[in-house]
Amino acid sequence: MFPIDALMDEGTVRHFKAGETLLREGGWIREVPIVLQGALRVLRSDENGRELLLYYIRPGESCVLSLLGGLHHGTSKVQAVAEEDTEVLLLPAERLKDLLRAQPALLDSMLHLYQQRFEELLDVVNAVAFRRVDERLLAFLERKSALSGRDNISMTHEQIATE
Repeated sequence: MFPIDALMDEGTVRHFKAGETLLREGGWIREVPIVLQGALRVLRSDENGRELLLYYIRPGESCVLSLLGGLHHGTSKVQAVAEEDTEVLLLPAERLKDLLRAQPALLDSMLHLYQQRFEELLDVVNAVAFRRVDERLLAFLERKSALSGRDNISMTHEQIATE
């Protein structure tokens, strides 16, 4: 969990509607998002437009790849899309180093989140490489249910395949 109260004066708050793209692959990272409400889906796509869901960003979290890219003036290697109507605090990338020096809790949160995301990505690799389709489908539906807080999930086969 990021120290959001200490960061509110450092960035701007924006609202994104469900399905709206916040970050595109290849785009320069000028701002780093911290989710205040809602959720973001982080995806990677191939040259044919097929997408792979990497992880979700929930309230109080950020995108580790955006943090690292913002620190090093890089481009995005992923796409971030609002899973639902989402409120995000956007921190200017050029301020990240100063903020990390001034707020040790921010650095600690970033490192903890990095570890968490790395473990989630290992789970994705394991699922794709070692699990059957029915097991992956069940795990996906459980994640969607936990994210939405609902037991009922209304999605088409096509939507599930896309994610």
